[in-house]
Amino acid sequence: MNVYQLSKRLEKVAEFLPSQAKFADIGSDHAYLPCYVCLRDPYAQAIAGEVNRGPYDSALQEVKAQELQDRIEVRLGDGLEVLKRDEVDQIVIAGMGGPLIRDILDRGKDKLTAVKRIIVQPNIGAKSLRKWFFEHGFSLVEETILEENNHIYEVLAAEPGDPHAGYHQEDLEKEMWLGPRLLEQRTAVFKEYCKVERVKKEKVLYQLKQAKEPQLEKVNNLTQEINWLKEVLDS
Repeated sequence: MNVYQLSKRLEKVAEFLPSQAKFADIGSDHAYLPCYVCLRDPYAQAIAGEVNRGPYDSALQEVKAQELQDRIEVRLGDGLEVLKRDEVDQIVIAGMGGPLIRDILDRGKDKLTAVKRIIVQPNIGAKSLRKWFFEHGFSLVEETILEENNHIYEVLAAEPGDPHAGYHQEDLEKEMWLGPRLLEQRTAVFKEYCKVERVKKEKVLYQLKQAKEPQLEKVNNLTQEINWLKEVLDS
């Protein structure tokens, strides 16, 4: 991966940014994403935030090598702490676990007042992010699922708006977990993801049923989730 050839998941994140983006990439690593976007869009600007000194130095070098210092600023700091209020229109957080991304958003809520779009690519736990958007007045406007190097990734974009939009009240729990748009699209990759999840959950259910102490609530929840996955796979 480099600034000219991103991974599939980061390419998708870049697609979710508007033209002339003014964005922050939190946990930017080598600043590949900001460089990629700014090389293709002469009006884009970015802040690359990195908490660790090594990747921060790598990002500085990459931005300098691409001669993008006038449009990409690399900053050292934790999460959204690297930003001033109302400084960017979009925020990207990619390549971490969903709960960690959620915590970063939660700790930096005061930096989100003027943000027009948040794009997240969790490696696991997308549900925790849908839930966070829902509870904090963000509408889930786009989501996609893709496979790369035998791993399945989800990419979500949310904007300030009606958090209920796109969800169905009667299916809220299912859609929060599997994604309302992914359930509509039902792509081959999504079905593969559901197949893998079903195998995992059936194993756990079997173990729970063998346990000496019955855990009825867990058994019921797992049974419900397995049924949802079966619905997707049978459709």
